[in-house]
Amino acid sequence: MHPMSLTAIAEVMGGRLADVLDPQALVTQSAVFDSREAKPGSLFVALAGEHTDGHTYAEAAVNKGATAALALRPVGVPAVIVDDVLDAFGRLGRFLVQDALHARIVAITGSAGKTSTKDFIAQVLPAAGSVIATPQSFNNEIGLPLTITMADDSTQYLVLEMGARGIGHIRDLTRIAQPDISVVTNVGTAHVGEFGGRENIAQAKGEIVEALSSGGLAVLNADDPLVRAMAHRTPGRVVTYGLDEQATVRAADVVLDEHGQPSYTLHTPEGSARVHLQLVGEVQVHNSLAAAAVGREAGLDADQIASLLSAATPQSRWRMETATRADGVTIINDAYNANPHAMRSSLNALAAMTGGRDQRSIAVLGRMNELGDDTRSAHQDIGRHAAALDLDQLIAVGGDEAAWIQQAASSAGIQAVHMPDQDTALQLLRSTLRPGDVVLVKASRGVQLQQLADALLQPNPEAAGA
Repeated sequence: MHPMSLTAIAEVMGGRLADVLDPQALVTQSAVFDSREAKPGSLFVALAGEHTDGHTYAEAAVNKGATAALALRPVGVPAVIVDDVLDAFGRLGRFLVQDALHARIVAITGSAGKTSTKDFIAQVLPAAGSVIATPQSFNNEIGLPLTITMADDSTQYLVLEMGARGIGHIRDLTRIAQPDISVVTNVGTAHVGEFGGRENIAQAKGEIVEALSSGGLAVLNADDPLVRAMAHRTPGRVVTYGLDEQATVRAADVVLDEHGQPSYTLHTPEGSARVHLQLVGEVQVHNSLAAAAVGREAGLDADQIASLLSAATPQSRWRMETATRADGVTIINDAYNANPHAMRSSLNALAAMTGGRDQRSIAVLGRMNELGDDTRSAHQDIGRHAAALDLDQLIAVGGDEAAWIQQAASSAGIQAVHMPDQDTALQLLRSTLRPGDVVLVKASRGVQLQQLADALLQPNPEAAGA
């Protein structure tokens, strides 16, 4: 973090100091919310949560070296006292971006693919300058200022993922960190139940391009009409990416290899080059193209971008995370989240990994959350899509939504079963998997289906005892 004294931090936040012996003591490290992660020079942010109150851990954080706590009340150790911890923390982030750091802000949003796109960008931009990027999916009013505190005076690019739970949320985040480059991946049906329709999702996501200045750049998915239409909502320049032949940065000749990894020819106005991605799934083509557009804006040429994209590796867990057991069974853990578009893309990748080979394709699917009135039809569509791909088996895990997937798949002609919970699904899989099988595990995060994927990678205790 850009070094700041406790006096300066209190002034920026509109707070006061309590139990501080040295008001000029410096905060030099990034903020932390977990006292166990505190280190000398950090700022401990005491959040009062539903199940735990961070104020009770302030002393432990300071004992581990934190310079002070950010808190609502005195906590017996050096602290900056404010009326609203999150609001004050956002003020600190805004001050750092506007008055202390010299980094270009790259902001990313979309219904799906935000984190993978962020990870690609974070692996392309180091060729142009030093980069700090959002860790994991810390993309809300807590995670955004936290990421900003990770930057220091040497940071040249600050890559920030921005999520939204409703209209106005991204606008609030851009008031903390106004973007220089705004990327929109897509407007899908993720959280459509919360937003009340795709048009409202588009309204919310488009706030990220409205925040640009006239010198900023909007990077828009040319293959998504609702994203493409955002070109009229920004005062900045516009660059498009996608498979559309009119896209500024586009992919052609896309193929998936036997590992489900895409290759394509990258076309830019300055030149072309071949890309072979190490990530699984055709959806990664669009995610990588967005990163290519950002890299081009940073001054990299097509050959450099293609080389960097081809070298990029998975950075975030549970997103087409692929592992092969000793017996040759491959587990694809894509259980971080799910929506209809992402579900179809993952099923397509599974089919590509097994098509024409002596391998069985097995999809283990759970509920997709927050689809509102489309819930039943969306799950049935996924069952039919799995059947159209002629997968060898579908195992739907959970309640009504899983049953709708299974029924649609069975009616369309493939082998499909409904398991009420993860334990019964695990028992079925352990008793039927054979070498060479490829198993996709996918559902919305609330289903916690990653636990099943992890269990499948562990030794079978029954087999060990046999």
